[in-house]
Amino acid sequence: MTSLDIDGLRPLDLFGFYLPPLMLWILVALIPFILLRWSLDRIGAYSFIWHRPLFDAALFVAILGGLIFSGGTRWL
Repeated sequence: MTSLDIDGLRPLDLFGFYLPPLMLWILVALIPFILLRWSLDRIGAYSFIWHRPLFDAALFVAILGGLIFSGGTRWL
């Protein structure tokens, strides 16, 4: 395991607005989330899911957590 790189956790400067690094991770996680949600809808998997918004929120959190865990602070 590597040590936590504090310099990689600095805020992102976007036209004078400071955004937390998590905002970049959220934008990156949206792409596979939308693709996976679309494919689950196409194959009819949502007919077996009881609460679709809750499942979508859990799916997004799982994708976001997987990206953050796999990338660490090296991607920022």
